Amino acid sequence: MPYCNTDTFQVFLDHLSESNKQEFKIVVLDNGAFHKAKRLVVPDNIGLLFLPSYSPELNPAEQIWRLLKKTICNKAFATLNELSDHLCAVIQKTITLDSVKSITQYQFFLSAYQTIFDL
Repeated sequence: MPYCNTDTFQVFLDHLSESNKQEFKIVVLDNGAFHKAKRLVVPDNIGLLFLPSYSPELNPAEQIWRLLKKTICNKAFATLNELSDHLCAVIQKTITLDSVKSITQYQFFLSAYQTIFDL
């Protein structure tokens, strides 16, 4: 998506909701204003779990960024396309379903979700 705003986040939620409709999805989010906009309509098969402010160590996305940053540290790329190609190759090679599960299936996420939604 070209922007991070309420409209693009709504498109993301709508598409995510349509994928495997019978599955309930938990989306872990930072406290970006567009994640909490009043006009946002969260589909019934999606739950939003917000991280505490200033806690990047709890954000699974930060683990992915750390991996990507390691691959470009101290390297020079001649063009943005070259950088983009490099990052795409790294993502395709190393970011797998198992690697994403390994950084998102922490018990504290599940406990927080159960507490928030009273399960």
